[in-house]
Amino acid sequence: MAKGPVWALGAMSGTSLDGVDAALVLTDGVAISEFGATGYRAYSDAERATLKAALGRWPGEDLGAASDVVQRAHAEALAPFDRAEIIGFHGQTLAHEPRGRGTHQLGDGAALADTLMRPVVWDFRSADVALGGEGAPLAPFFHFACALWIGATRPLAFLNLGGVGNLTWVDPRAAAPEADGALVAFDTGPANAPINDLVAQRRGLSHDKDGALAAQGKVEDGALELFLDDVYFRKMPPKSLDRDDFSLMLDLVRELSDADAAATMTAMAAAAVMLGMEHCPEPPARLLVTGGGRRNPVMMRMLAAGLDCPVDPVEAVGLDGDMLEAQAFAYLAVRVARGLPTSAPGTTGVATPVSGGQISRPAD
Repeated sequence: MAKGPVWALGAMSGTSLDGVDAALVLTDGVAISEFGATGYRAYSDAERATLKAALGRWPGEDLGAASDVVQRAHAEALAPFDRAEIIGFHGQTLAHEPRGRGTHQLGDGAALADTLMRPVVWDFRSADVALGGEGAPLAPFFHFACALWIGATRPLAFLNLGGVGNLTWVDPRAAAPEADGALVAFDTGPANAPINDLVAQRRGLSHDKDGALAAQGKVEDGALELFLDDVYFRKMPPKSLDRDDFSLMLDLVRELSDADAAATMTAMAAAAVMLGMEHCPEPPARLLVTGGGRRNPVMMRMLAAGLDCPVDPVEAVGLDGDMLEAQAFAYLAVRVARGLPTSAPGTTGVATPVSGGQISRPAD
């Protein structure tokens, strides 16, 4: 790879199972020079059902149909980006047990490299888990670069509200993301995934668009209190979750109306963030929200009412909340290619900074 900034292409298919995001970033793996074009390839209902049926499965199980969906969708999403010199391919997380069987992201980076005729960096999480880390979240090193790109001078926090919520506290005064005290990151709790499951079961919808259903309902305090009794919220970070670790949330709202259930589950996600903010080393100057949850005005109002700092979508500072995760894996791909760390004790709990991922180049 040539010295200096290169155009990297990142792809992300999250636990919300909506589709594949693709985004270009010009970076040397340290600083962000420029953000480039973006794209999105939605999953069809049939593809989403195939992936959902594969959740919780591990290598060696029958994953042929799900693998075909992942490979095809990513190839279609990434093919138009001729400018990319290297690709960061996260794959589709099916299972995550960092203290058990490990972590499993479905996807064959070597096959994708042959298809796209570009080097592909993939399997980002396994090395971190093998060395004792949580393997998640991985976007914090990119969040550190974003904090510098927007010119932040005081600690701030990024909140990604995808299927699972994760929080990154950033001190932009640190020398590097792997430096002691630069980053604290962890999964806050469930976010959109259980709400999506609820509206799919009850209304046949993929998600609660604009929080419309939650806006009609009332929060059931008893169910919320039972949810917050979970031991996870008292555990110190680093810590991470699988998509379905809080599947019992649906049982807590089973007797509620559709609207009250949606409102209560939205409050659960927001309350988990509020508890998580207590782990920040010092109060952030602001909270910048990315992921689909930032489009839910009910969720955003709950966060704003419960936190002592301004809460804004990342668009308020010129970032793209739909593409931040894909951009993160573009950035991380360059770091891997240049031997730079992608996780550290403050982000995943790994004993020492680790450069994860493997690189596959097209066959001759």
